[in-house]
Amino acid sequence: MTREVAMGTGTRRTGGALALGAAVAGLGAGAGWLWRHQAEIAFSRPVNEWAFTHMSAVLPTEPVARAATPRPLPSAPGLHGFAYEHDGERRTLAQLHARTHTTGFAVLHRGVLVREEYPGRFASPQARFQLFSLTKSVTSMLIGIALEEGALGSLDDKVVTLLPQLAGSAYDGPTVGDLLHMSSGVGFVEDYADPHSSFARFERAVSGGGSLLEVVRSLPRAAEPGGTFNYSTVDSQVLGWVLEAATGTTLAQYAHSRLWSRIGAERDAYYFLTRGRPRTALGGGSLNAAVRDMARIGLLMARGGELDGQRIVPAAWVGRSRGAGLPHLDVGALGPDFPRHYGYANQWWTLGGERRSFTGIGIHGQYLWVDPEADVVVVKTSAWNTAEDEARDAETVAALRALVTHLETAG
Repeated sequence: MTREVAMGTGTRRTGGALALGAAVAGLGAGAGWLWRHQAEIAFSRPVNEWAFTHMSAVLPTEPVARAATPRPLPSAPGLHGFAYEHDGERRTLAQLHARTHTTGFAVLHRGVLVREEYPGRFASPQARFQLFSLTKSVTSMLIGIALEEGALGSLDDKVVTLLPQLAGSAYDGPTVGDLLHMSSGVGFVEDYADPHSSFARFERAVSGGGSLLEVVRSLPRAAEPGGTFNYSTVDSQVLGWVLEAATGTTLAQYAHSRLWSRIGAERDAYYFLTRGRPRTALGGGSLNAAVRDMARIGLLMARGGELDGQRIVPAAWVGRSRGAGLPHLDVGALGPDFPRHYGYANQWWTLGGERRSFTGIGIHGQYLWVDPEADVVVVKTSAWNTAEDEARDAETVAALRALVTHLETAG
């Protein structure tokens, strides 16, 4: 499990590290020393609690404007007496928050906010949290909308059809659908520990003003497209570029017009941008948003892409995000570097079984848990001390599964 990225389980693979690496690069005096020691400082507690809620203070950003009229989230505090079992012990939500460094937490049941807490030092309903690779799941939703609208032609379209600047590269061949399933066949290795890795070069381009395009074009082909899972933030970056090319707008503009304005978001979100020009958002890791608005995003997915009678995301797209039906993406089939309780589909982590629950996940413990059968959505932002924490991930999964069961039983 040393190579995971967006799930919050992979010290070597850290797509969200781009944000904090870039932040450190912009801190002025002492930046050289901070850059060399960023893993110990910016990623470590308690500094990371500040960093994960203040990305707009240190990086260029583009806003995702809130809705003109926020959608109410009715509240009926609940979950009294809830406890979960893990490692042979019975534990409370307060213990979960303390043990897994929760900063923000919200639970929707049947559209009602039954729990909302902000244990983090800098957390509040107004705070915008760095979501790391939860961004990928939002990018997927936008891709689905663009396909439905006809801006994108088909999942079978070749990436280079929209991005001719990638002709002759390893991305000359994979389809949009291949990238959505992290099956491009492109040999990108997100090894944060290796300063000579392709990930390190990508990160330096983001934070230091280099060319992302040059890094992407330099990547080798590692497998034939479509049959091998390889978690890659660059696949998501290319998807973001595909979306922008197809729609003629930026990710932030499209996210506002197609999601934030339609779900009734109450807070502006934002994407942080690369330091070099032309500045660009990261489709795989630079969205920052409020907990309640991410709960609204989860509610939209729990309701099959429809909210308050308005179709926003195609129903078939939500179904695709709950499981791909491809053997190499099944739960437990992703390989030895990934927890066996996860599969993957459409830029979401799948949980399998009859329920077909699914979750977006970001490093350092960011979760958007969606159980459509129970009509439950959970948002959990966190500040884990490391990008990877297998034990905290396992405990979070156990707690959220127990929470869904509790709400179903309580009626």
